[in-house]
Amino acid sequence: MTATSEPIFEIHDLGKSYGPKEVLRGLSFEIARGESLVVLGRSGSGKSVLLRQLNGLEKPDSGSVTFDGQEITCLNERQLAPIRRRVAMLFQGGALFDSLTVGENVGFPLGEHTSLSADEIRREASHRLHLVGLDGVEDKAPSDLSGGMRKRAALARSLALDPEVILFDEPTTGLDPVTSASIARLIRSTQEQFSTTSVIVTHDLPLARKVGDRIAYLDEGRFRFLGTWAEADASTDRELTNFLAGRSEEVAVA
Repeated sequence: MTATSEPIFEIHDLGKSYGPKEVLRGLSFEIARGESLVVLGRSGSGKSVLLRQLNGLEKPDSGSVTFDGQEITCLNERQLAPIRRRVAMLFQGGALFDSLTVGENVGFPLGEHTSLSADEIRREASHRLHLVGLDGVEDKAPSDLSGGMRKRAALARSLALDPEVILFDEPTTGLDPVTSASIARLIRSTQEQFSTTSVIVTHDLPLARKVGDRIAYLDEGRFRFLGTWAEADASTDRELTNFLAGRSEEVAVA
């Protein structure tokens, strides 16, 4: 879908440190309603730390995060609950509960946040699983699913409450190229079908090119680049071009 110019997130001067290590250093940017923003960067650059600021899983040391006009960094867990119904997060490992069936995992948010009956929750869970191409797995254990299927089940759970935003933390880690490509198609189709805003943290450049309207390249706690793929490909920034070409620093210097 085409993003609007209206921001759903406004981030201003965001800073986060762990002890002496400064991970985020005064980030200021906006995320448009309906867009797909991919956050790239080398390992340890703070990508996942940034993602966790967007739904209040971690508090910044400085700066602000405003979601749909509401500043969220000052909210406590109870106050954050309605925000998290609107901002779902797909964790790197899927984070499915091993003690629940796949259907129970997908229906879990509905049981926590709605007054639906058990039968209604099961029907909704089956529908969400159908949307991600997983029919007939409701009674299976998460351990019975392949890695790609677990990612799909986790996405189905993320969709349970019809979120406006989905945050993806390394959605294709550990998957083969074919399965990674299918996850990329699923992310894009989910955005188009449900009019969601997507923020995707990834090392997977083919995925990033398939799903990103804009990319943000995080380097030493700041955005070295923020723009479209066309702008990135035309950039003369050596660090960015080496990263996008998959060249190591050693090869780039040689």
